[in-house]
Amino acid sequence: MSKHERWSELLELLAGAGRIDVDDAATALGVSAATIRRDLDELAGQQMLVRTRGGAVAHGVSYELPLRYKTSRHASEKQRIATAVAEMLADGDVVGLNGGTTTTEVARALALRAGGSRDGRGRRDAAETSAPVFTVVTNALNIAGELAVRPQVKIVVTGGVARPQTYELVGPLTAGVLNEVVLDVAVLGVDGVDPELGLMTHHEDEAGISRLFAERARRVIVVTDASKMGRRAFARICGLDRVDVLVTDAGLPSGMTARLTEAGVKVHTV
Repeated sequence: MSKHERWSELLELLAGAGRIDVDDAATALGVSAATIRRDLDELAGQQMLVRTRGGAVAHGVSYELPLRYKTSRHASEKQRIATAVAEMLADGDVVGLNGGTTTTEVARALALRAGGSRDGRGRRDAAETSAPVFTVVTNALNIAGELAVRPQVKIVVTGGVARPQTYELVGPLTAGVLNEVVLDVAVLGVDGVDPELGLMTHHEDEAGISRLFAERARRVIVVTDASKMGRRAFARICGLDRVDVLVTDAGLPSGMTARLTEAGVKVHTV
């Protein structure tokens, strides 16, 4: 197991339990306690956890894994969600994407869709290839980096201050750009969906930008795996009355579909 894989596993354990013990982690990962201690010391040096005697604890009450360590969580579900969302969009749509692992998968699905076919021979008509299939407006640096090399996608990146946890740009510069654009669809990744409080995320600055994405869009699609349904996070983005469609996987908790439908949200499971 590589160091990156060990760190991912350790952070997964920390996210689930809030604390980890060196001996228990060593047993779970099949490595020595000395290796775990070194890993925890290095992660603490990056301010990703707090070292304690015999282990480590998470920063704060609501712990957020950095994006680069979240990519393997519910990966197949997120890919299915992304494919379903790409099929809901029309050529020429202006699409807003906030940051996150699921919206990153949506960006990849849009890139594949943009390079896909519209004629019987598996190719787009030559007259269509000069114009972008989609315009994507995003505050996520990783999404911008992936789409910038796709000639079929016009990419618009907001300004702002980068958050290293999520690669998202936030702040007044971000809001300034979003206030000057109009979106056909906003596709939002979230950290929690509560039937009463609506959409939530861990940080208030990201919540404000995601709220602005929703306000600038004609239609709002929320993308999240079922593990976040019924979960609350620190900062509220908006109520469910602003959401048109929620795309999630078949692990949706019992009774949640009915509550979302009552709130006017169309639920699409994959």
